Amino acid sequence: METEQINLKLPKNLLKAVEDYARNYGYRNVQELAAESLREKVFENNEFDESFTEKEIELIDSLIELSIKKKAIILEDEINKTLLG
Repeated sequence: METEQINLKLPKNLLKAVEDYARNYGYRNVQELAAESLREKVFENNEFDESFTEKEIELIDSLIELSIKKKAIILEDEINKTLLG
């Protein structure tokens, strides 16, 4: 896996809290905690499942079109409620 380095500026009090947290919870360093925290926020807590195949996306699109034609779903909010449950 290719990685890229970034710089992150934090207020001193936040950095101190982050360092304490990393030490107390067994992280090797702040970088490991930051990487895991970002991974969690971006992938695990993401509301949208980005693992759909192209075929699954086409089926969802077809279902939406058919539902609209049959007036089974009228408003965008209803579509979102149906899809996102």
